[in-house]
Amino acid sequence: MERYSVKKLAALAGVSVRTLHLYDQIGLLKPSIRTEKKYRMYGKAEALRLQQILFYKELQMPLKEIAEILDDPHFNTLSALELHKKELQQRKKRLDTLLQTIDKTIDHLKNKTMLSTEELYEGLPKETTETWRKEAQEKWGSAFEHSENHLRNKTKPDFERLKEQANANLKKLLSLMNEEPTSEKVQKEIAEHYEIIREFWGTSATPDKQAKAYAGLGDLYVSDERYTSQEGKPNPVFAQFLNKAMKHFAKQLK
Repeated sequence: MERYSVKKLAALAGVSVRTLHLYDQIGLLKPSIRTEKKYRMYGKAEALRLQQILFYKELQMPLKEIAEILDDPHFNTLSALELHKKELQQRKKRLDTLLQTIDKTIDHLKNKTMLSTEELYEGLPKETTETWRKEAQEKWGSAFEHSENHLRNKTKPDFERLKEQANANLKKLLSLMNEEPTSEKVQKEIAEHYEIIREFWGTSATPDKQAKAYAGLGDLYVSDERYTSQEGKPNPVFAQFLNKAMKHFAKQLK
């Protein structure tokens, strides 16, 4: 039968010799035998009991309660291990979530990826920014906040790329203004416009296609000239063109 000295068992279990001495003193883990020279020796049963002690300690349980559980005549090692496994899996899930949050925060702090409100609306006068944000919060509430938070979590280069993509797409659509809004050529660019808008909204990964919301944005372009102004000048014809093209595209999403 294999025997373990205090030093060997301590090394195997990752605890100190002093800890095993304490467990012996309080009756939590007694050695299977003591040699004539008073050396403590442990067998497999004690090693298994130590494993149980360490599992319960991991669950922040006091030593006194651990002793009561292990000394209960109805204690079942297999059932205890299954419970430990379940508890540890739940803890792992919580820790994985915490680690993801920490990684994101570290990335933000190291790379300064969290964009400020000013950076989101760079190029617009402060008064205009404040007016637009207030109106958007009143109209769309949590949806607007979700969109803004989604964009603020982008790196500045990624945000700049998204803006460049949006500007290039609008220029292309402007060049197609004389085409039929429902034509294949226009709808191809509108499909890209739709994907860009969903990225601005922070909903590109959601299963909801948001056909109604996208069509509603087309109505907004017509009713509020600020959204389709070119170099500060209203362009109602372009707004109407976009509205028709977007509504046609939205119908195909259903």
